[in-house]
Amino acid sequence: MKIINNKRGFTLVELLLYLGIFSILLTVTLQMFGSVFELQLESQAKSSVDVDGKFIINRFNYDVSRASSIALPVTLGASESALTIVVNSQSLTYSLSNGDINLSNVSTGTTDQLNSTETTASSLSFTRLEGIAGKDLIQMSFTLTSEVTQRKGKEIRSFQTTGGLR
Repeated sequence: MKIINNKRGFTLVELLLYLGIFSILLTVTLQMFGSVFELQLESQAKSSVDVDGKFIINRFNYDVSRASSIALPVTLGASESALTIVVNSQSLTYSLSNGDINLSNVSTGTTDQLNSTETTASSLSFTRLEGIAGKDLIQMSFTLTSEVTQRKGKEIRSFQTTGGLR
């Protein structure tokens, strides 16, 4: 009589061991992907706020340095939610509307949104200050909030700068 030893399959213990190791690896991999995704959201939120803030400040300083006069705020020490300056005989107005900082050229009738759609602006304020040799200064402050929602909440950052007429 011939004994046939037919061992082609896996035993129950081997299958359970395989499933245990596979589930541990799957759990670790999913946690890594979750961490990477969360880090990417945080990075995107901070980046959009920083980039928009730097752009708005640079544009403000550029325009104010070219301005010949300040129409609004009218008096020294006055604070307004909008700024109107005259650059090359054209009136430029910085204002806040529906969470966007807008730059309007009153002479041409054009309006440009200065912050991206990834951020919302608030608390825009302009204060007229006295500078050296009678040259006025404008202090600008605003807050940007990222539209990207993270687990810890939205990224919020306040900015402030001062620019003067030349």
